[in-house]
Amino acid sequence: MSSKIWLSSPHMSGKEHEFIKNAFTTNWIAPLGPNVSGFEKDLEEYLKQESHVAVLSSGTAAIHLALVLIGVKHGDEVICQSFTFSASANPIVYQGANPIFVDSEKDTWNLCPEQLEITIKDRILKGKKPKAIIAVHLYGMPYNVEKIREIADNYEIPIIEDSAEALGSTYKNSKCGTFGDISVLSFNGNKIITTSGGGALISKNKDIKNSAIFLATQARDKHVSYLHSHIGYNYRMSNVLAGIGRGQMTILDSHVARRRFNFNYYKEQLDYIEEIEFLEEPSNSFSNRWLSCILTQDFKTREAIRILLEKDNIETRPLWKPMHQQPIFKDSPSYLNGVSDNLFERGLCLPSGSNLTENELNRIVLNIKSYF
Repeated sequence: MSSKIWLSSPHMSGKEHEFIKNAFTTNWIAPLGPNVSGFEKDLEEYLKQESHVAVLSSGTAAIHLALVLIGVKHGDEVICQSFTFSASANPIVYQGANPIFVDSEKDTWNLCPEQLEITIKDRILKGKKPKAIIAVHLYGMPYNVEKIREIADNYEIPIIEDSAEALGSTYKNSKCGTFGDISVLSFNGNKIITTSGGGALISKNKDIKNSAIFLATQARDKHVSYLHSHIGYNYRMSNVLAGIGRGQMTILDSHVARRRFNFNYYKEQLDYIEEIEFLEEPSNSFSNRWLSCILTQDFKTREAIRILLEKDNIETRPLWKPMHQQPIFKDSPSYLNGVSDNLFERGLCLPSGSNLTENELNRIVLNIKSYF
């Protein structure tokens, strides 16, 4: 059998060992220490925009804490992009709140501004103004930042920016992860950089960062005894994993460049095939191309290509199955225009890791060409 080509595997710099060794040498193994504060500082300097970062155990934990800090409670409604991974929506349910799903626009595959405003107006008419909006930069492509912000501000609804897939992407030269009232990153094993498992919460308000850290460390009050006046969570990142993150930050830009190279290679090699489409960058956006995705002409073609590649030991995945199609959310209100349903039927994610070789890329391309 041919060697395995993964969809998006971890890619180490080699410098991670120095930071991890230091954690062991100094016995900083707990969820605090110099790597934790150092990783936060590295991210803050990278993102700029007066960002304040709290590194956590996962991106999901960051979304959950963002909802808590915004004040989302049982029975509240939270608007969430339907075309996303379930981790964007699940924390809404953790809070006992109700997700309201909104469809995508064709230009970015992300939250549709027109559908968003329709949704907000309708929920207000029904007697419940949404408490927050979760907007996602899907596959590294920035959402329509200005239009979404204009609508959110007009109705005074805070934005939780899910930038889990978009570290290194920019909108009008500002980094994704700086556009929300609270923003979120993920460092899961398949992301652009990884800490094995981990995430971050970002705010321009330092008090929000401090509150997030307080809640993430079991909300222990400053007192001689174990005193708790709030419900807390065990969500802080360990000093060991933060050490991996510090090593990964040294090669973030090169990882972005390599993933963009992958996308351009696929496009150059496959663009002549009329049955294949690619998502182009809007003029004001720069995508990290976390995953390179293609749209085929229909479900049958998508599946045929996926199975063909699978037979050659090449991992691919359909685009995200929209949340409004998920059994767990079948009773949740959804405001749809058909875009995400169509994307799911036709779309396929191709191998996109920053450690892909040109021989591997060529093998993938030759398989796809052979189908047509």
